[in-house]
Amino acid sequence: MENWFTAEFLARLQFAFTVSFHIIFPAFTIGLASFLTILNGLWLYTRDATYLDLFEYWKKIFAVVFGMGVVSGIVMSYEFGTNWAAFSDKAGPVVGPLLAYEVLSAFFLEAGFLGIMLFGRDKVGDALHMLATAVVALGTPISAFWILSVNSWMQTPAGFVMGDHGQFLPKDWWAIVFNPSFPYRLVHMVLAAFLTTAFVVGAVSALHLLRDSRDKAARRAFSMAMWMAVLVTPMQILAGDLHGLNTLEHQPVKVAAMEGHFEREGDNQPIYVFGIPDREEERLKYAVGIPYLGSLILTHSLHGQIKGLKEFPKDQWPPLGTVFWSFRVMVAIGFLMLGLGLWSLWDRWRGTLYEDRLLHRAALAMGPSGFIALLAGWFTTEVGRQPWLVYGLLRTSEGLSPVAAPAVAASLTGFIVVYFFVFGAGIFYLLRLMNKPVAAVRDLPPEHEVEPTPVLSPHFDPDFLPHENGEHGGR
Repeated sequence: MENWFTAEFLARLQFAFTVSFHIIFPAFTIGLASFLTILNGLWLYTRDATYLDLFEYWKKIFAVVFGMGVVSGIVMSYEFGTNWAAFSDKAGPVVGPLLAYEVLSAFFLEAGFLGIMLFGRDKVGDALHMLATAVVALGTPISAFWILSVNSWMQTPAGFVMGDHGQFLPKDWWAIVFNPSFPYRLVHMVLAAFLTTAFVVGAVSALHLLRDSRDKAARRAFSMAMWMAVLVTPMQILAGDLHGLNTLEHQPVKVAAMEGHFEREGDNQPIYVFGIPDREEERLKYAVGIPYLGSLILTHSLHGQIKGLKEFPKDQWPPLGTVFWSFRVMVAIGFLMLGLGLWSLWDRWRGTLYEDRLLHRAALAMGPSGFIALLAGWFTTEVGRQPWLVYGLLRTSEGLSPVAAPAVAASLTGFIVVYFFVFGAGIFYLLRLMNKPVAAVRDLPPEHEVEPTPVLSPHFDPDFLPHENGEHGGR
């Protein structure tokens, strides 16, 4: 059991609190910026006003989320100096330039074109407005590229030499940026962002379909969101499997904690669906496992073995309960997403995608699922790295500033209070925006949502699949 009132634990808790708030906003903007680019492109190609209405609707939400992401991100940069000065000194020669590249190549790009995307359609013309929208969408994954490069280097450090004063000095920037875990983590994170956005869009659209199943804009957005769920969720499961194999190679103690394995269990390693890890007794209490499945998933062999926690020094074990259960929450939500996507595919084939109220209620309930899975995966990764800041080389206790626990506790309390009011108000405003129908964006008359809008090409199907009675768009 950790001592909760130490400067180290409170500093970790403070950074975990602030980064948890921050990460949900950039993840949402990564997916939402791409969604806006697609909507704007479809509007220009088809001149179907429904796409323009959807663009204007989600554009407002994007602007609020983007602003909240910027504000929540500023705080963390100060924490490097207040709470983690020793880490900043030792790892600064590697970490500092990468964070600067993120600002120069991504944030400036987004900020430079954001105003044109939000306010410039009638001022710069369709072509430049489309370019600005695409550039903003491009800037969001570039930002993720650099941030994940930094974090991945801390997980699997490479391309450096140790200086005379214990500093990590760059030797090979290619090896630093493209460190062993970076490609897997980048793909996993970007796909998670797309799924997070898809399920928010799907939930909001489902809400309006429950109120009016004839709502044309809600139909269009719900169809697009469910296509994303069907196509991207299997890709994410595959990416997660590859990421897990990479973690097993470079951080086997983290995988042992994730799976609840305290020792090797022969050639039929089970996968535990339930259990309570006990650090003191060094066993998984009340374990419920499926034989051979652990070997199959972790080694792609029915008789593969992985190291147990007892094969590593106990002072290198991460907090077991958090890692074990956050991993299971992430995986469970992933399979729920897959199930909802397949359900929507079945309804689409039957021609009831817009009439199945049970599906719409399920989609509404799954609205926050992407954020929960994202945070659960982040907890698994970051808590599972403990007790290291730079894995295997710099312990968390060695990166701490010389601060007292009461000072950290006071700033943590201040953050909680301020975040509750500021971001609570922001989230409340977002929910109010999402509660309004798309027709409310431009005070459209109700018939706008019902009557079909002609498209540029007679062969273009705005809802992508024919209805079972031969009509297009499920109408």
